[in-house]
Formats: sequence, structure tokens, C-alpha cells
Amino acid sequence: MRLENKIAIVTGGGSGFGEGIVRKFVAEGAKVLIADRNMEGAERVAQTVGAQAKAFEVDVASLSGFQSAVDAAQSAFGGLHILVNNAGVGHLPQPLEAVEEDVFDRVASVNMKAIYFGARATVPLFKAQKYGAILNVASTGGVSPRPNLTWYNASKGWAITATRGMAVELAPFGIRVNAINPVAGDTPLLKTFMGEDTPEIRAKFLSTIPIGRFSTPEDMGNAAAFLCSDEASMITGVAMEVDGGRCI
Repeated sequence: MRLENKIAIVTGGGSGFGEGIVRKFVAEGAKVLIADRNMEGAERVAQTVGAQAKAFEVDVASLSGFQSAVDAAQSAFGGLHILVNNAGVGHLPQPLEAVEEDVFDRVASVNMKAIYFGARATVPLFKAQKYGAILNVASTGGVSPRPNLTWYNASKGWAITATRGMAVELAPFGIRVNAINPVAGDTPLLKTFMGEDTPEIRAKFLSTIPIGRFSTPEDMGNAAAFLCSDEASMITGVAMEVDGGRCI
């Protein structure tokens, strides 16, 4: 129960890594607002974990949307202590000069600007209570980029740098900011990264992961629960690679 009495928002919590984080947080005693554009997925997760989670339909790629999620968490559970910026999008593998502007803008909006909006919506509250934990879900792509995913990689590199900058600035206010860097996982985003899902392409991806398997939502939940718990009270500004050794 390392997150007992904690209240969290997990963006993109209705599937994939976000779902794994929601499930682990609830198991560790937290109350969680599942903030997702996919209300069907968010409600499915909420129904399976019980009254400690609430589904909330929102697009966090806007300040008003993010603020509405913060308001909903406070209304439902009476406060807020943890923000997990998990919502993310990718683009199909292709030469960097071939990516259309609207695709680039969507990647930047969800993977980068939502972190900025999240900070604007939560940091004043966290400063006032002199306590808060923010976790940004970045990627191994931000450390060791794969070809033909350049703008996705760049957005995750930005998330890692933002994490470090936020950590330094917010530490005096009792706010910790960390990131996790997942390697490819068997989630809805996997097909986007691979272009097509074939045994040959899966084998190619797996060949770059020394442990020999894709990451799972449970892997991300375990890492996220630790970094957001008081057990990690001396850890801030870390971008933890949860990658089976890919970035070695």
C-alpha cells in the first residue's frame, strides 16, 4: 500500500501502459482519475478496478482540458498528489522529410504540449500544498533513436529534458519530477511504430532488447508506482529506462 491516501491523475489510462499504471496504483492504495479521450477504454478499466478509480473523458492536449481533469480529480476524491503524463501518440515509420505537418503537430501536441499544460494545471496546487509527484512517460526513443521515427523520438527527447528542467526548478517546493523510458511494448502503439505487425518485424524489434521480450503494462506500473511513492522521496530528475537493456 505504498500509495495509500494518494490521489492521482493518469492520462491515457484507458489502455496500454497507462492501464498498467492505473491498475498498479489502485493495488497500492491510490485513488485514480483515468483521463482519456477513449471513454470506453477508461470506463472499462475503472469498472474492473472498482470505486478507487473514475473514468473521465478529456483531450489533455489543451489547457482547458487538463484543468477540467484536475477539477474532476479534486471533486471526485478531494485532492491531488500525483500526475502521470502517459498519453502519447506516434507516427508511422517513414523518412523524416515525408511526415506531414498535421501529423507532426499532433505528435508535438500530445507528447510535448500536454506536459506543459499538465504543469500549468497542477504545479500551482502542488506548490500550495508543498507536495507533488509528476511522472512523464518518455521513451527509449528519446535516448537511442530508431530510424524513420525521428519526430516521435524528438518529442520524447524533449520530454526527458523537460523532466530534468522541471525537477531542478520544482524541487525547492517539495515537488518531484521523474520520467520512465519504456522500450517497445505489446500495446496499441506497437503497430504504429512497426508500420505493420509481422513475425519478421517483431523479431527485428526483439533482437534489439537484450532481455528478449517486449515491455508490458505491468512493467511500467511497477516502475511508476515506485517513482511516485514516498519510497522515492530522494529521487527527482531521473529518466528511468524500463527497457530490458536496450539502451546499454
